[in-house]
Amino acid sequence: MSAVANLAADAWSSMLRVLLHYRRSPGLLAVSLAVPVLMVVVFGYVFGSAITVPGADTGASGASGASGASGAGPVDGYREFLMPGLFAMVAVNGIMPTMVGAARDVGRGVTDRLRSMAVSRTGLLLGQTLADLLVSVVVLALLAAVGLVVGWRIRGGPADALGAFGLLLLFRFAMTWVGLLLGLAVGKEEAAGQLVVAVFPLAMVTNAFVPTGGMPGWLAAVAEWNPMSAVVQAGRDLFGNPSAPAAAWPMQHAVPATLLWCAVLLLVCGPFAVRKFATHGT
Repeated sequence: MSAVANLAADAWSSMLRVLLHYRRSPGLLAVSLAVPVLMVVVFGYVFGSAITVPGADTGASGASGASGASGAGPVDGYREFLMPGLFAMVAVNGIMPTMVGAARDVGRGVTDRLRSMAVSRTGLLLGQTLADLLVSVVVLALLAAVGLVVGWRIRGGPADALGAFGLLLLFRFAMTWVGLLLGLAVGKEEAAGQLVVAVFPLAMVTNAFVPTGGMPGWLAAVAEWNPMSAVVQAGRDLFGNPSAPAAAWPMQHAVPATLLWCAVLLLVCGPFAVRKFATHGT
C-alpha cells in the first residue's frame, strides 16, 4: 500500500475514533450545539439594544421606516453585524476540544500506545482535525439557522456565502492544529482545561462584538491585527452584512488576510504538532 493510502487509512480510523467519542458523550455534542445558540441570545438580545454599529441601521433586513421607528431596525442591524463574529467564535473554539483531547490522550497513555504502532503520525492527527471539522459543520449550520430566525440575512450572492463558510471552516481547521500542538505540549488534561481561559481574550479583543473605532488606539490596532478579526471582516464582506470602517491592512483586505493567517498557522503548527506527537516522551 502506498504512503498516501496508508495516511488516508490512518486518518479515517483516527477520525472514526474521535466521532465515536462524541457518540458516547452526547453531553459534549449537546454543549457544542447549545453554546452558539446561547451566544446569539446573550449578545443579540441583551447587548444588541445597547450597541450602535455605524451603517447597521440601514442594513437591518429591508425593514420599512415604520419598523425602524419602532426600534427594531438598529437591533436587527446589530444582529447582522454580530452573526459573522459568532461564526468566527465557533471557528476559534476549535482550539479547546482538540487541546483538551490531545492532553487527555497524552495523560492516559493513549499517545504512547499509538506511537508504538506502525501508523502514520500525520494521519492520526489529521483524522482528529477532520472529525472536529465535521462536528463544526453541524454547529455552523445550526448557528446559521438560529441567525436566520433572529433576523440575520445573507445579502451577498450564493457563491460569496459559500466562500464565507469555506473560510470559516478553513480557519477552524487551522485552529484545531493550534489546539493539537498546545495539548501535546501541555500533556495534562487538567492543565489544558485551565489553559482554555486563554482563548477568551483572543475572541474578545476583536471586531466580533463591537466596532474597533471605540477602542483606545493601541487596543484597536491589536484587535484589527487579530487573526479572528480578519475572519470576521471577511464574513461580513462576503455575506454583505454591516461592518464598521477600519484602516488596518487585514480589515481592508480581509479575505487575503484570512487565507494568509490560515496558511501561517497550518505551516507552523502542523509540522510542530506532528513532531511533538512523534517524539513525545523521548
